[in-house]
Amino acid sequence: MVIFDTDIFIWHFRGNDRATELINQTEEISISIMSYMELMQGARNKQEMRYIRLLLKELNCAILPLTENVSYRASIYIEDYALSYGLRACDALIAATAVERDLPLYSSNEKHFKMITGLDLRVFYPNER
Repeated sequence: MVIFDTDIFIWHFRGNDRATELINQTEEISISIMSYMELMQGARNKQEMRYIRLLLKELNCAILPLTENVSYRASIYIEDYALSYGLRACDALIAATAVERDLPLYSSNEKHFKMITGLDLRVFYPNER
């Protein structure tokens, strides 16, 4: 199982073939509840919200809840990295979810996560390198 950052789905929704391929080739996908909320918040209407829910259901995507350990770890990340790297609360919670569950995190936002020790970050490149 892996965790996808919100941006993987955003790239897919924008028609990025590499993101679609990554989603289709990954057997067990999960996302943090924070990513789920970001996706829903980004929807422009009820139809887009339904589409997101349907896609996640079709992918059998697990939506991972916040736990006490995730919350605590994320608060440490904020203390350690908010001032020096600009780490935001949602990204701290997503990273903490991945670390607490010992799962790799796929994201195209390397700068948001690269400083977090113990995080198995798999950088997704939406364009060929």
